Amino acid sequence: MFIPLYDANRLKYIKLQYVTLSLIVLNVMVFGLVALFDPDTQKASMIFGYIPAVAQGLVVRPPEYDFIASGWTYITYTFMHADIYHLGGNMLFLWVFGDNVEDAMGHIKFLIFYFLCGAAGALMHGFVFSDSHGPLIGASGAIFGVVAAYLMLHPRVWVWVFAFGRIPLPLPAIYLLALWIAEQFLMLFVHGDERISWSAHIGGIISGALLVGILKRWSIPLFDRTIVTPRAVVTEDKQNNEA
Repeated sequence: MFIPLYDANRLKYIKLQYVTLSLIVLNVMVFGLVALFDPDTQKASMIFGYIPAVAQGLVVRPPEYDFIASGWTYITYTFMHADIYHLGGNMLFLWVFGDNVEDAMGHIKFLIFYFLCGAAGALMHGFVFSDSHGPLIGASGAIFGVVAAYLMLHPRVWVWVFAFGRIPLPLPAIYLLALWIAEQFLMLFVHGDERISWSAHIGGIISGALLVGILKRWSIPLFDRTIVTPRAVVTEDKQNNEA
């Protein structure tokens, strides 16, 4: 319904969001390598994806897929994507919202935050579907953790989106991100986890909301009251970015 394009929110504490950019580059590189050697992603997903039944010790991963300890898949699954649209959607959200969360936390703490949210997404998926034999893949758990953190840090910032995929429109983050978050809970209730793991999204949201208060810089308040509009930032710039 709404595709994020750009947020009018300048960096204040770091010069460059190199952790966010590195995560995007790494995800793209992994996707390219998997597409080159395993076009249907089935084998790679079975090796690096998070499989609840394996993590719970209910089944053993087949020998041909047993290359890494199941504990690592709480992180490795976030770098696996089903197709270019799955990858592109996740990386777009990370590009738009990741820089300001990284700015609020610092590079190292943001990286820790990202992986903890991804692991929480897998944990929630495994809790809801503990006997599932299918692999969970995608960075959405980590991405929705970033979205939840951004909402709690900068609810009044305006974000440019494509409304209904075609109309450019600026909207306040509090309405836009709250709508996205509410949609995840609604979809889990209505559809369960058919193809998209809504439960992983929710795990990321909950962990992101809980962790942002712990990992952010102490000088940065939650629920920033400063209203930042796209026009104000442009003017200032003339004076002086499957689960």
